[in-house]
Amino acid sequence: MIKLSYNIKNYRKDITDFVKPTDTIIELGCHTGGTTKILPKTCNIIAIDNSPEAQKEMEKLTHVKFINADARLHNVIATVFKLTQKCDILAIDLGGGYHPDTVFKVFYIWSSTFKPKHTIIRNRGILEFVNSTQNNEKEHISNQGFLESYHDSGIPPQIKEFDLWTPSLKK
Repeated sequence: MIKLSYNIKNYRKDITDFVKPTDTIIELGCHTGGTTKILPKTCNIIAIDNSPEAQKEMEKLTHVKFINADARLHNVIATVFKLTQKCDILAIDLGGGYHPDTVFKVFYIWSSTFKPKHTIIRNRGILEFVNSTQNNEKEHISNQGFLESYHDSGIPPQIKEFDLWTPSLKK
């Protein structure tokens, strides 16, 4: 299941509705841990954020593997891939309502790499786009937290800033 929201309360409720006590959660854009703090401490939580405020606050959460880095960088994906090759929940809150193109690209690469059961995205731009479209094509529905139609196709060569081909991590 892929869920979109903008309201932080809805985003956090969506995550807590899906989370199970032993889940592996990858949280992109954890900032100072507002969402991370409500997740069960029994979960395997990997949280990533590159904001200056994040490091000090996230170090207080000893049950979380925090990576102070930019989720758009391939070495960050590779670092997380060494920790886990799958996740149950991929939570993405990058830039709030800004940069929907970046958020979608990050979703695409991370979800195609880690194949989450559920992805929860908080971004106003993507939500507004989805709500304003009229679909002329056959519906494509994913029961997973990634786009099943793309499965292991990796990153299209047209997306120049993503030169990592996801199946190469599995070698």
